[in-house]
Amino acid sequence: MTYGATILDAEGLRLTADEKAFFRDADPFGFILFARNLDSAEQIQALCADFREAVGRNAPVTIDQEGGRVQRLRNPLARNWLPPLEHVQRAGADAARAMYLRYRLIADELLRLGIDSNCAPIADAACAETHAFLKNRCYGTSTDAVARIARAVATAHLDGGVLPVLKHIPGHGRATADSHLDLPRVSSPPGELEQGDFAAFQALNDLPLGMTAHLVYDAYDSRPATTSPVMMRQIRERIGFDGLIMTDDISMKALKGSLADNARASIKAGCDVVLLCNASLQERIAVAGAAGVMTEAAQTRAERALAARKPPADLDIQAAEDELAALMGGQVYG
Repeated sequence: MTYGATILDAEGLRLTADEKAFFRDADPFGFILFARNLDSAEQIQALCADFREAVGRNAPVTIDQEGGRVQRLRNPLARNWLPPLEHVQRAGADAARAMYLRYRLIADELLRLGIDSNCAPIADAACAETHAFLKNRCYGTSTDAVARIARAVATAHLDGGVLPVLKHIPGHGRATADSHLDLPRVSSPPGELEQGDFAAFQALNDLPLGMTAHLVYDAYDSRPATTSPVMMRQIRERIGFDGLIMTDDISMKALKGSLADNARASIKAGCDVVLLCNASLQERIAVAGAAGVMTEAAQTRAERALAARKPPADLDIQAAEDELAALMGGQVYG
Protein backbone atom coordinates (compact mmCIF):
# COMPACT_ATOMS: atom_id res chain seq x y z
CA MET A 1 0.00 0.00 0.00
CA THR A 2 1.28 3.45 -0.95
CA TYR A 3 -0.30 6.37 0.89
CA GLY A 4 -1.56 9.57 -0.64
CA ALA A 5 0.99 12.35 -0.11
CA THR A 6 -1.36 14.55 1.89
CA ILE A 7 -2.57 15.33 5.40
CA LEU A 8 -6.10 16.72 5.31
CA ASP A 9 -8.89 17.96 7.59
CA ALA A 10 -12.68 17.77 7.83
CA GLU A 11 -15.33 20.44 7.50
CA GLY A 12 -17.20 19.68 10.70
CA LEU A 13 -17.79 17.41 13.66
CA ARG A 14 -18.29 14.22 11.60
CA LEU A 15 -17.38 13.28 8.06
CA THR A 16 -19.92 13.86 5.33
CA ALA A 17 -20.69 11.11 2.82
CA ASP A 18 -18.72 13.03 0.19
CA GLU A 19 -15.70 13.34 2.49
CA LYS A 20 -15.79 9.63 3.29
CA ALA A 21 -15.83 8.77 -0.41
CA PHE A 22 -13.02 11.21 -1.17
CA PHE A 23 -10.79 9.97 1.65
CA ARG A 24 -11.39 6.37 0.62
CA ASP A 25 -10.14 7.18 -2.89
CA ALA A 26 -7.33 9.61 -2.02
CA ASP A 27 -6.06 7.62 1.00
CA PRO A 28 -4.24 10.56 2.65
CA PHE A 29 -1.35 9.63 4.91
CA GLY A 30 -3.08 11.28 7.87
CA PHE A 31 -5.50 13.88 9.15
CA ILE A 32 -5.49 17.06 11.23
CA LEU A 33 -8.08 18.52 13.62
CA PHE A 34 -9.12 22.11 14.26
CA ALA A 35 -11.40 23.80 16.78
CA ARG A 36 -14.39 23.43 14.45
CA ASN A 37 -13.92 19.65 14.65
CA LEU A 38 -14.00 19.50 18.45
CA ASP A 39 -17.12 19.36 20.60
CA SER A 40 -17.09 16.50 23.10
CA ALA A 41 -14.82 13.59 23.93
CA GLU A 42 -17.26 11.11 22.40
CA GLN A 43 -17.62 13.19 19.23
CA ILE A 44 -13.84 13.56 18.78
CA GLN A 45 -13.32 9.84 19.26
CA ALA A 46 -16.04 9.18 16.68
CA LEU A 47 -14.52 11.61 14.16
CA CYS A 48 -11.07 10.01 14.57
CA ALA A 49 -12.73 6.64 13.98
CA ASP A 50 -14.45 8.09 10.87
CA PHE A 51 -11.08 9.12 9.44
CA ARG A 52 -9.55 5.70 10.01
CA GLU A 53 -12.56 3.80 8.74
CA ALA A 54 -12.56 5.88 5.55
CA VAL A 55 -8.99 4.85 4.67
CA GLY A 56 -9.23 1.37 6.16
CA ARG A 57 -6.19 1.65 8.41
CA ASN A 58 -4.91 3.20 11.63
CA ALA A 59 -3.96 6.52 10.01
CA PRO A 60 -2.34 9.14 12.26
CA VAL A 61 -4.56 11.98 13.44
CA THR A 62 -2.69 15.11 14.46
CA ILE A 63 -3.51 18.45 16.07
CA ASP A 64 -1.83 21.69 17.17
CA GLN A 65 -1.77 21.36 20.94
CA GLU A 66 1.29 23.38 21.94
CA GLY A 67 -0.45 24.93 24.93
CA GLY A 68 -0.93 28.66 25.39
CA ARG A 69 -2.21 30.55 22.36
CA VAL A 70 -1.92 27.61 19.98
CA GLN A 71 -4.13 25.07 21.70
CA ARG A 72 -7.10 23.56 19.87
CA LEU A 73 -8.34 21.60 22.89
CA ARG A 74 -9.29 23.58 26.00
CA ASN A 75 -11.25 23.06 29.18
CA PRO A 76 -13.21 20.89 29.73
CA LEU A 77 -11.57 18.67 27.10
CA ALA A 78 -8.01 19.47 28.14
CA ARG A 79 -6.00 21.54 30.59
CA ASN A 80 -5.37 25.16 29.66
CA TRP A 81 -1.60 25.68 29.58
CA LEU A 82 0.71 28.67 29.89
CA PRO A 83 2.49 29.75 26.70
CA PRO A 84 5.59 27.56 26.26
CA LEU A 85 8.10 30.39 26.70
CA GLU A 86 6.46 31.48 29.95
CA HIS A 87 6.41 27.88 31.13
CA VAL A 88 10.14 27.53 30.41
CA GLN A 89 10.97 30.82 32.13
CA ARG A 90 9.00 29.92 35.25
CA ALA A 91 10.67 26.51 35.48
CA GLY A 92 14.18 27.95 35.12
CA ALA A 93 16.87 25.31 35.50
CA ASP A 94 14.20 22.61 35.61
CA ALA A 95 12.69 23.64 32.27
CA ALA A 96 13.45 20.39 30.41
CA ARG A 97 11.84 18.24 33.11
CA ALA A 98 8.90 20.61 33.50
CA MET A 99 8.27 20.60 29.76
CA TYR A 100 8.56 16.81 29.68
CA LEU A 101 5.84 16.53 32.31
CA ARG A 102 3.66 19.12 30.57
CA TYR A 103 3.74 17.29 27.26
CA ARG A 104 3.46 13.86 28.86
CA LEU A 105 0.16 15.05 30.30
CA ILE A 106 -0.82 16.56 26.94
CA ALA A 107 -0.02 13.26 25.20
CA ASP A 108 -2.27 11.47 27.67
CA GLU A 109 -5.09 13.93 26.96
CA LEU A 110 -4.73 13.48 23.21
CA LEU A 111 -4.51 9.71 23.14
CA ARG A 112 -7.66 9.37 25.26
CA LEU A 113 -9.49 11.19 22.47
CA GLY A 114 -8.05 9.06 19.66
CA ILE A 115 -5.46 11.65 18.60
CA ASP A 116 -2.02 10.11 18.19
CA SER A 117 0.14 12.93 16.80
CA ASN A 118 0.86 16.52 17.85
CA CYS A 119 2.51 19.39 15.98
CA ALA A 120 5.23 19.90 18.59
CA PRO A 121 8.01 20.37 19.60
CA ILE A 122 9.07 23.75 18.25
CA ALA A 123 12.83 24.07 17.83
CA ASP A 124 12.76 27.65 16.58
CA ALA A 125 15.07 29.83 18.67
CA ALA A 126 13.54 33.17 19.66
CA CYS A 127 15.49 36.38 19.22
CA ALA A 128 14.86 40.11 19.47
CA GLU A 129 13.22 40.29 16.05
CA THR A 130 11.04 37.15 16.29
CA HIS A 131 7.49 38.01 15.25
CA ALA A 132 4.91 38.03 18.04
CA PHE A 133 2.89 35.25 16.39
CA LEU A 134 5.75 32.86 17.22
CA LYS A 135 7.81 34.33 20.04
CA ASN A 136 6.01 33.03 23.15
CA ARG A 137 5.58 29.65 21.47
CA CYS A 138 9.38 29.15 21.49
CA TYR A 139 11.37 27.44 24.24
CA GLY A 140 14.11 30.06 24.59
CA THR A 141 16.83 31.98 22.80
CA SER A 142 19.80 29.64 23.18
CA THR A 143 20.06 27.02 20.44
CA ASP A 144 21.47 24.46 22.87
CA ALA A 145 18.72 25.06 25.43
CA VAL A 146 16.00 24.98 22.78
CA ALA A 147 17.30 21.67 21.42
CA ARG A 148 17.52 20.16 24.91
CA ILE A 149 13.97 21.19 25.83
CA ALA A 150 12.60 20.17 22.43
CA ARG A 151 14.16 16.74 22.93
CA ALA A 152 12.34 16.42 26.27
CA VAL A 153 9.07 17.45 24.61
CA ALA A 154 9.52 14.91 21.81
CA THR A 155 10.36 12.14 24.29
CA ALA A 156 7.26 12.97 26.34
CA HIS A 157 5.08 12.50 23.28
CA LEU A 158 6.70 9.22 22.30
CA ASP A 159 6.43 7.93 25.87
CA GLY A 160 2.73 8.81 25.71
CA GLY A 161 2.08 6.94 22.46
CA VAL A 162 1.83 10.15 20.42
CA LEU A 163 3.98 11.03 17.40
CA PRO A 164 5.72 14.42 17.71
CA VAL A 165 6.06 16.71 14.68
CA LEU A 166 9.22 18.83 14.84
CA LYS A 167 8.72 22.37 13.56
CA HIS A 168 9.50 24.63 11.75
CA ILE A 169 12.44 23.18 9.79
CA PRO A 170 15.02 24.69 9.20
CA GLY A 171 14.15 27.52 11.64
CA HIS A 172 11.50 30.22 11.90
CA GLY A 173 12.95 32.27 14.75
CA ARG A 174 14.52 35.07 12.67
CA ALA A 175 11.31 35.80 10.79
CA THR A 176 9.88 39.28 11.32
CA ALA A 177 6.58 38.55 9.52
CA ASP A 178 3.74 36.14 10.23
CA SER A 179 3.82 33.46 7.54
CA HIS A 180 0.07 32.96 7.94
CA LEU A 181 -0.31 36.41 6.39
CA ASP A 182 2.87 37.20 4.46
CA LEU A 183 6.13 35.67 3.21
CA PRO A 184 8.97 36.29 5.69
CA ARG A 185 12.53 36.70 4.42
CA VAL A 186 15.68 35.99 6.39
CA SER A 187 18.86 37.67 5.16
CA SER A 188 21.33 36.14 7.66
CA PRO A 189 24.50 34.60 6.15
CA PRO A 190 24.86 30.81 5.94
CA GLY A 191 27.38 30.62 8.79
CA GLU A 192 25.00 32.26 11.24
CA LEU A 193 22.10 30.06 10.20
CA GLU A 194 24.06 26.82 10.24
CA GLN A 195 25.67 27.47 13.62
CA GLY A 196 22.47 28.87 15.11
CA ASP A 197 18.98 28.07 13.85
CA PHE A 198 19.87 24.97 11.85
CA ALA A 199 21.90 23.49 14.72
CA ALA A 200 18.85 22.98 16.94
CA PHE A 201 17.20 20.89 14.24
CA GLN A 202 20.41 18.99 13.56
CA ALA A 203 20.40 17.91 17.21
CA LEU A 204 16.89 16.51 16.67
CA ASN A 205 17.38 15.01 13.23
CA ASP A 206 16.42 11.51 14.37
CA LEU A 207 12.79 12.42 15.13
CA PRO A 208 10.14 10.68 13.01
CA LEU A 209 8.23 13.69 11.65
CA GLY A 210 9.00 17.29 10.79
CA MET A 211 7.24 20.34 9.35
CA THR A 212 8.71 22.94 7.02
CA ALA A 213 8.92 26.70 7.44
CA HIS A 214 7.37 28.99 4.82
CA LEU A 215 10.40 31.31 4.84
CA VAL A 216 12.80 32.58 2.22
CA TYR A 217 16.45 32.25 3.25
CA ASP A 218 18.07 34.80 0.92
CA ALA A 219 21.55 33.34 1.29
CA TYR A 220 20.37 30.10 -0.34
CA ASP A 221 17.37 30.63 -2.60
CA SER A 222 14.62 33.08 -3.53
CA ARG A 223 11.90 30.46 -2.97
CA PRO A 224 10.30 29.59 0.39
CA ALA A 225 11.92 26.57 2.05
CA THR A 226 8.75 24.51 1.52
CA THR A 227 9.01 24.80 -2.26
CA SER A 228 12.81 25.13 -2.54
CA PRO A 229 14.87 22.10 -3.65
CA VAL A 230 17.93 24.01 -2.40
CA MET A 231 16.55 24.34 1.14
CA MET A 232 15.23 20.78 1.17
CA ARG A 233 18.77 19.60 0.38
CA GLN A 234 20.00 21.67 3.33
CA ILE A 235 17.41 19.98 5.55
CA ARG A 236 18.26 16.49 4.34
CA GLU A 237 22.03 16.81 3.92
CA ARG A 238 23.29 19.64 6.16
CA ILE A 239 20.80 19.19 9.01
CA GLY A 240 20.59 15.45 8.36
CA PHE A 241 16.87 15.12 8.97
CA ASP A 242 15.63 11.85 7.48
CA GLY A 243 12.18 11.71 9.03
CA LEU A 244 8.96 12.27 7.13
CA ILE A 245 8.71 15.94 6.18
CA MET A 246 5.30 17.55 5.85
CA THR A 247 4.77 21.05 4.62
CA ASP A 248 3.35 23.70 6.85
CA ASP A 249 -0.21 24.44 5.74
CA ILE A 250 -0.01 25.31 2.04
CA SER A 251 -3.08 27.56 2.32
CA MET A 252 -1.07 30.09 4.37
CA LYS A 253 -0.59 33.44 2.64
CA ALA A 254 3.21 33.06 2.61
CA LEU A 255 2.82 30.85 -0.46
CA LYS A 256 1.55 32.44 -3.65
CA GLY A 257 -0.21 30.72 -6.51
CA SER A 258 -2.87 28.03 -6.52
CA LEU A 259 -3.10 25.34 -3.86
CA ALA A 260 -2.55 22.64 -6.47
CA ASP A 261 0.54 24.40 -7.82
CA ASN A 262 1.92 24.79 -4.29
CA ALA A 263 1.31 21.10 -3.64
CA ARG A 264 3.17 20.09 -6.78
CA ALA A 265 6.04 22.48 -6.03
CA SER A 266 6.37 21.18 -2.47
CA ILE A 267 6.58 17.54 -3.58
CA LYS A 268 8.98 18.43 -6.40
CA ALA A 269 11.20 20.30 -3.92
CA GLY A 270 11.52 17.21 -1.74
CA CYS A 271 8.72 17.36 0.83
CA ASP A 272 7.14 13.98 1.51
CA VAL A 273 3.61 15.08 2.40
CA VAL A 274 1.48 18.17 1.74
CA LEU A 275 -0.52 19.60 4.66
CA LEU A 276 -3.69 21.42 3.62
CA CYS A 277 -5.99 23.02 6.17
CA ASN A 278 -9.24 25.00 6.10
CA ALA A 279 -10.02 24.29 2.47
CA SER A 280 -13.19 23.32 0.62
CA LEU A 281 -13.78 19.74 -0.49
CA GLN A 282 -13.06 20.71 -4.10
CA GLU A 283 -9.75 22.30 -3.06
CA ARG A 284 -8.82 19.18 -1.08
CA ILE A 285 -9.61 17.02 -4.10
CA ALA A 286 -7.43 19.22 -6.34
CA VAL A 287 -4.51 19.16 -3.89
CA ALA A 288 -4.73 15.39 -3.41
CA GLY A 289 -4.56 14.99 -7.18
CA ALA A 290 -1.60 17.35 -7.47
CA ALA A 291 0.34 15.74 -4.61
CA GLY A 292 -0.30 12.22 -5.84
CA VAL A 293 0.98 9.21 -3.94
CA MET A 294 4.14 9.06 -1.88
CA THR A 295 7.47 8.45 -3.52
CA GLU A 296 9.28 5.28 -2.53
CA ALA A 297 11.55 7.24 -0.18
CA ALA A 298 8.60 9.05 1.38
CA GLN A 299 6.73 5.78 1.87
CA THR A 300 9.74 4.31 3.67
CA ARG A 301 9.89 7.35 5.96
CA ALA A 302 6.15 7.14 6.56
CA GLU A 303 6.34 3.51 7.58
CA ARG A 304 9.31 4.26 9.85
CA ALA A 305 7.38 7.12 11.47
CA LEU A 306 4.35 4.93 12.09
CA ALA A 307 6.59 2.27 13.64
CA ALA A 308 7.64 4.87 16.25
CA ARG A 309 4.01 5.02 17.44
CA LYS A 310 4.15 2.75 20.49
CA PRO A 311 1.69 1.95 23.27
CA PRO A 312 1.99 4.56 26.03
CA ALA A 313 4.09 3.91 29.09
CA ASP A 314 2.28 3.89 32.42
CA LEU A 315 1.59 7.37 33.80
CA ASP A 316 0.65 8.32 37.36
CA ILE A 317 -1.27 11.49 36.48
CA GLN A 318 -1.49 12.82 40.02
CA ALA A 319 2.22 12.28 40.62
CA ALA A 320 3.08 14.02 37.33
CA GLU A 321 0.83 16.99 38.18
CA ASP A 322 2.30 17.25 41.69
CA GLU A 323 5.89 17.16 40.42
CA LEU A 324 5.12 19.71 37.73
CA ALA A 325 3.47 22.05 40.25
CA ALA A 326 6.51 21.79 42.51
CA LEU A 327 8.87 22.64 39.63
CA MET A 328 6.70 25.56 38.58
CA GLY A 329 6.14 27.08 41.99
CA GLY A 330 2.46 26.20 41.76
CA GLN A 331 1.78 28.21 38.58
CA VAL A 332 1.19 25.49 35.98
CA TYR A 333 -1.90 26.35 33.99
CA GLY A 334 -2.96 29.35 31.97
